Amino acid sequence: MFDVLKIRQDFPMLHNRTMQSHPLVYLDNAATTFKPQCVIDAVVRYYTEQTTNVHRGDYEISYQVSEAYEKTREDVARFIHAEPKEIVFTAGASASLNLVAYGYGRKYLKPGDVILSTEAEHASNILPWFKVVEETGAKLEYIPLTEDGRLTLENFRKAMHEQVKIVAVADITNVLGYVAPIEEMTRIAHEHGAIVVCDGAQSVPHTPTDVKALDVDFLAFSAHKMCGPTGIGVLYGKFELLQKTDPFMLGGGSNARFDMCGNILLKDAPYKFEAGTPNIEGVLGLQQAVRYLENIGMDRIEAYEHELKAYAIEKLKKLDNLILYNPTSPTGIIAFNVKNVFAQDAAGYLNSKGIAVRSGNHCAKILLNVLKTSETIRASLYFYNTKEDVDRFVQACSEITLENCVGLFF
Repeated sequence: MFDVLKIRQDFPMLHNRTMQSHPLVYLDNAATTFKPQCVIDAVVRYYTEQTTNVHRGDYEISYQVSEAYEKTREDVARFIHAEPKEIVFTAGASASLNLVAYGYGRKYLKPGDVILSTEAEHASNILPWFKVVEETGAKLEYIPLTEDGRLTLENFRKAMHEQVKIVAVADITNVLGYVAPIEEMTRIAHEHGAIVVCDGAQSVPHTPTDVKALDVDFLAFSAHKMCGPTGIGVLYGKFELLQKTDPFMLGGGSNARFDMCGNILLKDAPYKFEAGTPNIEGVLGLQQAVRYLENIGMDRIEAYEHELKAYAIEKLKKLDNLILYNPTSPTGIIAFNVKNVFAQDAAGYLNSKGIAVRSGNHCAKILLNVLKTSETIRASLYFYNTKEDVDRFVQACSEITLENCVGLFF
């Protein structure tokens, strides 16, 4: 049995927190997630009991923290079915994707090569490639999406050709929540000699992830979207590709030795990418987040979110004042607008009822070409949300009118 009420007790932000004098209903989980007490305790424990650097000190506390730091690498590897040497700690999914673009793409792409992506990508998985194209003379091409914004295997096959060297797509898109057929896409890409860079920011926190089964070459995700701290993320890469990738930051910890003539011998991956003092408390918090999610079970989290999304869509479809953009997407993201009401105004009305959602383009600014609207409201569910949360959300949505929104300011 999935006991969501018991789970909610683990999250201090869900303990009688109010917003606008209403009990908080938090539906912005695609932006960031709440942290269970075990994650908070790990961060506080580092500052109160374990404050040392890692891989530096020849004393007991430093050794213990270094051991815990490297154990996190093992835990993350287990979580996504990788090897510890394939796990690079970064500042987040954005940093991970930039590392691939600049450290691999800029190094190996040449004029005439093609990067294949989609119009649904988050800025972090498209803007770095814009820059790489500018610097290398490569080209960026887009896989056509369906009218409702889905990436299909058929359209991918049509877009794929021998000049494509890199495929950069999200496993689950952050606006519409559609799931890409990554495993099949990867097989086809490899048949054409291309590598696959996967943005897993919206998938790893919500679904079981097996990089060996998917066979992706790189995968990026952030801790803060999976109950961990902010400022820490992961880049998974196949070890032979990580070895070929250049770090874009050098410093202490990344090199084995260097001399006054400028000769540098970098360490092997993953350490060559982790120059300087890392986000130690973030890594230790990530460890607890991974263990917490594993304890619940990613398959159970995925199933519960599917159930909750279906419940929400069934009720929202009955409201004649809403436009739903992704009622058939299987994940916990709901993209919608209120007829004749500006997205930010509608989100402001929901705020007045204690409901936290996000409005805007959600860092996917070229998706408007597909959706034919510049902005949407996004409600995003996680495993600690309840049907009661959904009920309050739906009720508030039913009350949104232009007059009610204007009334907030007078």
